[in-house]
Amino acid sequence: MTKSMKSNEVQRDWIVVDAAGKRFGRVLTEVATYLRGKHKPCFTPNVDCGDFVVIINAEKVEFSGNKLDTKEYYRHTGYFGGVRTDKLADLLENNPAKLYRLAVRGMLPKTNLAKDMIKKLKVYAGSEHPHTAQISQSEGK
Repeated sequence: MTKSMKSNEVQRDWIVVDAAGKRFGRVLTEVATYLRGKHKPCFTPNVDCGDFVVIINAEKVEFSGNKLDTKEYYRHTGYFGGVRTDKLADLLENNPAKLYRLAVRGMLPKTNLAKDMIKKLKVYAGSEHPHTAQISQSEGK
């Protein structure tokens, strides 16, 4: 018989992912799996079983093809003709945390659980992060 987890029984860990030299999509799928909790044997689809994820060296990630020059992200201001575009290269340079959140959010379920899952994602452009207590726990993974 399969046991369903309850939200108060979930054990959360901190996982540090180094994005330097890795492909962008590969990093995102790994992060989405950790945030969702699918790497755990006690995964339950209707419960937030995921871990906290810290991404370091976010701006040193690699892209294939001409994505840095051609890929655009669209947003709307709410007014007529209010469509705004942001190039991938500009987002990566100015606000890599926003870029990672946009991309990971698309890989999470389209429910209220995704709002709680995305809050556990921490993105830092450099190799330094303030979650120093979690460094010793994540090195074993």
